[in-house]
Amino acid sequence: MKLEGKVALITGTSPNIGGGIALGLAAEGARLVCVDLDGAKANACAAQIRQQGGEALGLVCDVTDEAQVKGAIAQAVEAYGGIDILVNNAVIFNTKGVLDMPVAEWRQQLDVMLTGAFLCTQNVAQVMIDQGRRGAIINIISTAGHQGEPWNVGYSTGKSGLLNFTRSIAMELAEFGIRVNSLTPTATDASEGIARAEQWGVPPRGQPAASPRRRGFTGDAKLGTPMQMLPSPRHYARAAVFLASEDAEMITGEDLRVDAGAVARYWRWDPSAPPA
Repeated sequence: MKLEGKVALITGTSPNIGGGIALGLAAEGARLVCVDLDGAKANACAAQIRQQGGEALGLVCDVTDEAQVKGAIAQAVEAYGGIDILVNNAVIFNTKGVLDMPVAEWRQQLDVMLTGAFLCTQNVAQVMIDQGRRGAIINIISTAGHQGEPWNVGYSTGKSGLLNFTRSIAMELAEFGIRVNSLTPTATDASEGIARAEQWGVPPRGQPAASPRRRGFTGDAKLGTPMQMLPSPRHYARAAVFLASEDAEMITGEDLRVDAGAVARYWRWDPSAPPA
């Protein structure tokens, strides 16, 4: 197992991407600390890991609250002795544009994505340094962080900010042997997350309130990908395992895109067009 003996803390353990990554890390031997603002999701994620023979702890935490972050990390250290892997995945979805987004919602969305990642990274990195652990930190981005997605201004801005946050702290923490990378998912096949939500007894993520100006998006997201497919959470989990493991020992400050080619696609090319 690639992560045998490691302890991983992941924020935002929804049945979709976060839960899929947590389960993937656990399958490779990591002990998991599943953190979410919604206790039902944190505890259900941890419970499934335990049911599958792993070790896991579910914790409720608001990642924008410094005291709660410090408290969650202290509980993780008390339970498992330390932390080797941090996955910053906590997020709020709010598909509004610059003309529709109330400033309070803008601040809340950026606070969760950016301040949350800052607080978790700051405090987990200090634990790693104090214990001499050569850890790995993974920030979850989105194709919206690489491209100008209209009517999704807070999410796009926060995710693009995490890209340079990743590069900046990768430089700073390199001297301690802590590697920092990011992982970019895209629009995700919903079937795996829906099935997991049913298993956990929690509602699947609904569609967030969208700007009335939002228009022009294709109904079938996979038609915009060169591979004509959408990845599932298990695909992101495999990439996270790689970045967290010794297989990636010489990789830091990089972004690994698991997006079926979406970001690389030339803007004028329609991959769903029939062959000539």
